[in-house]
Amino acid sequence: MPNNNFEHVPVMLEEVLEGLKIREDGIYVDATVGGAGHSFEIAARLKSGRLICLDQDSEAIEAAGNRLKVYGERCKIIKSNYENIKSVLKDENVTRVSGILADLGVSSHQLDTPERGFSYSADAPLDMRMDTDGSRTAADIVNGYAERELIRILREYGEERFAPNIARNIVKKREEKKIETTFELNDIISASIPMKFREKGSHPSKRTFQAIRIELNRELEVLEGTIDTMIDLLEPGGRLCIITFHSLEDRIVKTVFNKAQNPCICPPNFPKCVCGRVSKGMHITRKAILPSEEEIAYNKRSKSAKLRIFEKAN
Repeated sequence: MPNNNFEHVPVMLEEVLEGLKIREDGIYVDATVGGAGHSFEIAARLKSGRLICLDQDSEAIEAAGNRLKVYGERCKIIKSNYENIKSVLKDENVTRVSGILADLGVSSHQLDTPERGFSYSADAPLDMRMDTDGSRTAADIVNGYAERELIRILREYGEERFAPNIARNIVKKREEKKIETTFELNDIISASIPMKFREKGSHPSKRTFQAIRIELNRELEVLEGTIDTMIDLLEPGGRLCIITFHSLEDRIVKTVFNKAQNPCICPPNFPKCVCGRVSKGMHITRKAILPSEEEIAYNKRSKSAKLRIFEKAN
């Protein structure tokens, strides 16, 4: 049976609340509501304001609804991928918002529910869908992608140095039988990475599972294609806070934020800008905010988190 106790431990809660500069009459969006850990505290600081919560995970929507019902109509919960944020807000008759939060981590609930197939620590079907209404699963990628495509995603999204070995052994094994479970994939990965090259304290499947999950859920594609839209939806002085959990995500956020602050494409030797591109605001976290040692001690899953903040120009 699914584990319905959705995890409520929000990463860098105080830093997010401070970063959003919450006004009691503002309109805010939690683009990835999860168990509503952040949203509960954002909503608590609103009076005449509104909080619109998005998530593509049906179980998250149910959990968030239960947690936020104490706030009544102050909170609106909508099942949608945050790439649809512009059309969702249009449907809500909202053109500008005071702040947006996107926490990009896989939730503890998703990791701790074996049936979801996100974790290499429990034997389960190869699923990994953020949106369980989607038809394609991780098993479709493992069993359907050509060897060269498997190598590509393992290298690009998992930064896995043994991608060719793993891809070759996946193809070899699936010729015998379909690869259906997380432990079957674990065995293939373990056989593909020489013992002397395994990272101390890290599971050999970590990079491969990350790569397959990112590919299946289009995580980097959605992120890169939506940040500018989220910035554009902010009112003057509004803030966008994004929490990432690996270097690929953080690199994208940092790059897009910096470009939004300084979009000029004129050659460096030009005396003044003639391209006409105007700054959208300021990337106010040149150095990403990291969780405190105290937070990491009680919430180990916060260890790799990084928070970046962009403020819309006035």
